[in-house]
Amino acid sequence: MIKLTGQVVLITGGSRGIGAAATIMFAKAGTNVAITYQKNKKAADLVVKEIKQIGTKAIAIQGDVAKASDCKTIVSKTFQKFKRIDILVNNAGVWTDGPVGQMSEKIWDETINANLKGTFNMCKAVVPIMQKQKYGRIINISSTAGQRGEAFHSHYAASKGGIIAFTKSLGAELIPDGVWVNCVAPGWVFTDMSASVFKDKKYKKQIENTIPRGKIATPEEIAGPILFLASELSNNIVGEILNVNGGSVLCG
Repeated sequence: MIKLTGQVVLITGGSRGIGAAATIMFAKAGTNVAITYQKNKKAADLVVKEIKQIGTKAIAIQGDVAKASDCKTIVSKTFQKFKRIDILVNNAGVWTDGPVGQMSEKIWDETINANLKGTFNMCKAVVPIMQKQKYGRIINISSTAGQRGEAFHSHYAASKGGIIAFTKSLGAELIPDGVWVNCVAPGWVFTDMSASVFKDKKYKKQIENTIPRGKIATPEEIAGPILFLASELSNNIVGEILNVNGGSVLCG
């Protein structure tokens, strides 16, 4: 089991899905945890309660990562509480669909702002703290859509492809300061965000048939690789995209 006792992790969108699974896994590894949520305070409070039962400290902070001012507040409150931030997981995001000829500018902007700009905003706010500490780990969450594109999800794919390029750039830029930046790119995952898709059993089977492993991942199966990248086991991994997709997209 990876141990990160005493470290502090900040996870955006930590109240549900992959974020919640990562939050619990980090707590079990010994970290104190700050999570962000936008609307569902009840879900965030439940995650915080579970973390405290594990035996580490936790706080939930409301905010919209698409807003730079909110990100500054999130980072400031986390630092005030724990006096350091060792790990940032940029997990918050949105996923919608639509043909490009009918997509509104509003929907495009909402996706780019939440997924790509939000990742930038959080990094900009937290990097100075990590540089001063001479240590930090940043794990961004992309997607297979950002690697191969995805019909009817062009805005989502563009945002996630941007995260990949952003990760590679920051990886090279920040490692001299002792800050590791890497990325996890999941394929299909069972979360509340994708639940409506899996209600169609025939379509769910079609998806499974495209995955060599034959299974759709659980949130915990994505959280494990995130934890790995936050640990010293990944010390020689810099600016990399860790593919966690059951073999559905094979790219180096």
